[in-house]
Amino acid sequence: MRKGLLPGEQVIVATRPQPRTLIVPALLFILVPALAAYASAWIVKGGPGKLVPRLTTEWTPWLIGGCVALAAWVLLGYCLPRVVTWHATRYTLTSQRIVARYGMLRRRNQQVSLAAVRNVVIDQSLLQRVLRYGNISLDTGYPASTVVPDVPEVVTFRNFILDAIDDLPPGRVSGAEGMRHNPGEPWPWETREGGRDER
Repeated sequence: MRKGLLPGEQVIVATRPQPRTLIVPALLFILVPALAAYASAWIVKGGPGKLVPRLTTEWTPWLIGGCVALAAWVLLGYCLPRVVTWHATRYTLTSQRIVARYGMLRRRNQQVSLAAVRNVVIDQSLLQRVLRYGNISLDTGYPASTVVPDVPEVVTFRNFILDAIDDLPPGRVSGAEGMRHNPGEPWPWETREGGRDER
């Protein structure tokens, strides 16, 4: 990201989405190999032959291969893509803009100039409040606001955004006089949490 900075632009914070989406892949990464090993041991001990007498020891390599193939399919087809997607997603707040980058092979780049932001809204579910992450909506005056999902430490990130907007030169801020405020006065933005959290 530092190579793509504009003149005078500085990186304030760079982060990835909250890793809650990796909980299920992490559990499967532990459980699936263990279950595959248990099933393979059960097959070697002749378990299938007790259930289905027609199955002879000739089927043992095929059944073990099926267990290994199923485990590999879950790990490579489900777990790995989610880890790669999370790792390839990056949120960067600079002194002039917010940049969200998605994807590794097929990339999508979303940028919002801080000078165009009119309102910053945090949207959190109960689970998100407990884990201190949430979605940030950036109102730029267009019909659809820009949403940055699953931002970790969302209140702190929102405060960084507001501070960066406050530090913009007066002529750079959208709405000029209406968007600037004096130190010590309340922020003009409202959130669904009920105001700015000063933590």
